Formats: sequence, structure tokens, C-alpha cells
Amino acid sequence: MHQRAYEGQCAAEENRHTSVKSPSRNPKLTLFALALGTFAIGTGEFGSNGIIQLFASDLNVSIPVATHAITAYAMGVVIGSPAITLLAARVNRRTLLLGMIVLFLIGNGLSALAPNIALLVVFRFVAGSVQGAFFGAGAVVAAYVYGPGKGGKAFATVMGGLTIATVVGSPLGTFIGQNAGWRTMYWVVVAIGLLAGTALVIWLPRTHDLHGGSITSELQAVRRLNVWLMVTVAALGISSIFAVYTFIGPFITDAALQDASLIPIALAVFGLGMAAGNHLGGRIADRYANRGLTWGYSAVLALLALIGVAGGNLAILLPCLFGVGATMMFAIPTIQVRLTGFAPDAPTLMGALNLAALNLANSLGAIGGAITLNAGWGTLSTVWAGFTLTSAGLLLYIVTVARVKPVPPSPLSNSAGAELQPEMRSDPV
Repeated sequence: MHQRAYEGQCAAEENRHTSVKSPSRNPKLTLFALALGTFAIGTGEFGSNGIIQLFASDLNVSIPVATHAITAYAMGVVIGSPAITLLAARVNRRTLLLGMIVLFLIGNGLSALAPNIALLVVFRFVAGSVQGAFFGAGAVVAAYVYGPGKGGKAFATVMGGLTIATVVGSPLGTFIGQNAGWRTMYWVVVAIGLLAGTALVIWLPRTHDLHGGSITSELQAVRRLNVWLMVTVAALGISSIFAVYTFIGPFITDAALQDASLIPIALAVFGLGMAAGNHLGGRIADRYANRGLTWGYSAVLALLALIGVAGGNLAILLPCLFGVGATMMFAIPTIQVRLTGFAPDAPTLMGALNLAALNLANSLGAIGGAITLNAGWGTLSTVWAGFTLTSAGLLLYIVTVARVKPVPPSPLSNSAGAELQPEMRSDPV
């Protein structure tokens, strides 16, 4: 999901150390430690969606109010990703990764102890704030330990931990929450985080080569209109993932009238769709400028409408859950490639903004779904909130950045971006 957001950062790190031999004696163990960290983070993030009914009931709040905890995590990423990336620009990546794991443990440990929804919201925000910095530092370390030409593939292995979290970690966390309590799910996440932290302490290389540097030049990218348009397209369009994923539990129990034991299976089906869509979307993003996004957004609109009309039928709901995960993830690689293309000289900041956009989508989807539920429009009404947001994202993309050329990585590109410059489309919008 996030691999391409950091490909530019991996490439930049390779260029910094083309003549340096990595001191890591076993880079595979380093990648394993990083992947374990992304698995822990992903399980904590996506697992929260599967237990929303449980902590809502225990804390005596409605489902719409409980979604504030999901929104808070997403806002932690939205605010924390660019903020920590900028503030910790010069910090050694090993130090930063270990610091982020400590903050992750604190956020999830306190989440397990939260006595009310207000404090749970605060603690989920803390847990979310580490995500962007961890992924960004992980990209740097992955590129460094494997050397020139292998950084992207190495980081793909690291991000495999996040994919496994959506397919295995989240359903398993939901199962644990159902059988041992929602607080136990967070304690399990803490345990995985402790294992990841221990592995990082042992296998992360100790070297001055992993010191950070200034990203002053990257800040020029925030002046480019196209960057912010793509961030908006991503935030609006991808929100439909979370207008569905956040409410899978109620979809199963309240709309389809099935036992709660089916929720982990539904989450796994959705996760498998995400994994399949990301793989196919990556291939399309490498070949075509627009098709991944326009096809993905258009397909998910049809699936959302089908869920809204007939999602109470389990035989329709489960295939549609797979389809929503697949079609939305089909679009994400194109978003990431286009965003990086508008600011190729700012890979670190673009990675942070991309992650912020995806988690702003998380927040928008949860908020939109909560609004429709509060309005009394029924459990499946959350998909119409996603339908509206994704439609707006698709329309914005078609009328603005779909026809815009990427910015060339030259000194002049720092002042570019104030104007939209039309180009001949390389593929149909």
C-alpha cells in the first residue's frame, strides 16, 4: 500500500551511499526486524476497525462515537508523518526507528488501559503519530543495507509486514478481541511491538552513514499546486475503503444478520482484495499515467452502490468486500507515482504527504460513515458516504491533474507548480 510512496526515498538513499559498503552482516535479519515493525503497526491500525463494536459497548458509546478512535489514529498519521519527518530530519535513522517503536508501545499500551472513549481517542492519536516516520526511516535503512539497485525491492519486503497485517493480523486481532476482550488485542499488539523493538536493537546497523540530513530544499515542493491537488484526490477517493472497512463488523452482524464470528473472515477477505489490487495496480501504474486511478475509482463506485442496495445478502456482501479492497488498492500505486512525479526532488516529504493523504482518507471515511449512521439512514448507509467522497475525488482528478506532466527533477523545478500545464494524455482518462 505504501511501498511506492517511499521508492524515491530509497533511490535517494542509494545515491548517497553508492560507494559505501553496508556494515550490516545480515541484511535479511535487518529487513525482518523492519517488517516485524510494520506488521505490528498494521495490526494495531487495522485491528482497531475489527473491534469497534467491542470497545463501543464496553465504554458505553454508540458506534458513530466509537469511530472517533479510528479517526484519531488517522489524524495522528496525518499530523505526525510530515511533522516528525521534518523535526527529525537530521536524526540517525536507527535512533529514530527505536524512538518510534517506544512511542508505538506507549500509545498502544495506554489504549489497552483507556477507561473512557475520550482517553482512547488521545492514545490512538499517539499510536498513529509514529507510522509515517517509521516507514520513512525504514525506507532509508532498507536501501542502505542492501545497497545500490536493491533498495526498492528491499523496502517492498519490509512493507510485506503491512500486507500480512491486513490479511492475518487484523482478523486475528479481531478474533482475540472477541474471545479475550478488546483490551487484550492491544496488549497483543504491544507484545509484537516489543519483539520488533528487540529485533531492531539487535539487527539495525550502528553507523554514522544513517544520520539524517537537511530537507530544506524539499520544502519548496509545498508551493506546487499539483502536489496538493493529488493529496486531495487521494484523500477524497480512497476514503471509501474506510467507509467500508471501519464498519465491516456492523455490516456482518446488523445488515447481513450473521454471527460476529464471521467478522474476522470478512476482514481477511477484504485484506486479500487489498493485496491483489495493490499487486495489479503497481503494474498498471508503471505503464499508464491515469488508468489505475480512473479505473479503480470507477469500479469501486459500482461496488459501493451494489453494497448499498443489496449488501444485506452475505453472498453479495463478501465478494463486494473483496472487490472494494482490490479496486481501491488498484488505484493507490498510480496516486503514489503521480504524487512523486510532481516533486521528484522531494522524495522524503512526498512519502510523508502520501501517507498523510491515505490516512486523511481513513478519517474522512470514518467520519462520513458516522454522519450517515447518526442520521438514521441504516447500517449500509456508510457506503454512500464513501460513494460521494470517491466521486468527488474522481471528478477533481479528471478536471485537473489527469492532464498534467510530472515535474522534471531539475533546479528549476523548485519554483514550478503554480500553474497547471496541459499535456496530451498517454492513456484514456
